[in-house]
Amino acid sequence: MGDSKRISVHRLLGEGLVADVVLWKNWRGAVALLVSSTTLWYLFERAGYNFLSFVANVVLLLVLILFFWAKAANLLNRPLPPLPDLEISEETIARVADALQIWMNRVLSVAHDIAIERNLFLCLQVVGGLWVISFLGSLFNFLTLIYIGVLLSLSLPVLYDKYQDQIDDRLCVVHGIIHKQHQKIRSIVLSKIPKLSSKEKKVQ
Repeated sequence: MGDSKRISVHRLLGEGLVADVVLWKNWRGAVALLVSSTTLWYLFERAGYNFLSFVANVVLLLVLILFFWAKAANLLNRPLPPLPDLEISEETIARVADALQIWMNRVLSVAHDIAIERNLFLCLQVVGGLWVISFLGSLFNFLTLIYIGVLLSLSLPVLYDKYQDQIDDRLCVVHGIIHKQHQKIRSIVLSKIPKLSSKEKKVQ
């Protein structure tokens, strides 16, 4: 493949801070994310630390540091701790609400297509996806799944951006095989549906 057909992974990821971290362009942010996620996973999964106790101790430590910092600054005529405005703006709430509305509408649209439109293949896709999630949940707990997701997000985009041509060639072959099998299964299912309905009519 030529360079003209290459997909800009950085553009697909939004060309922002997240894209820079995931593609290791902002290597400090990527290292901080990797180290922090690894530390949290080790504390909760290996060391047996309780999440509620961890949050309480961290908040307690921050409160004590800020309190003594403010007291020392008052006694030594030093500036107070540089805290930002601790409030959530209406613009942030509106953006979160818009994002939640989009996702909820997508879920409701899928439910409508399954329940009202009786979309068999969409139903099978949802059932298959939920089964995969249930199977993975039986192998790993929620925190381990999140940690695996962080590791994959810090590795797969970089590998795809570097070896995009080779990966696309392999994916085209796999897609062709899956498409053929999907067409066979689809034809089998569609061929059996009229037979079932005709048998039901004879019974009636």
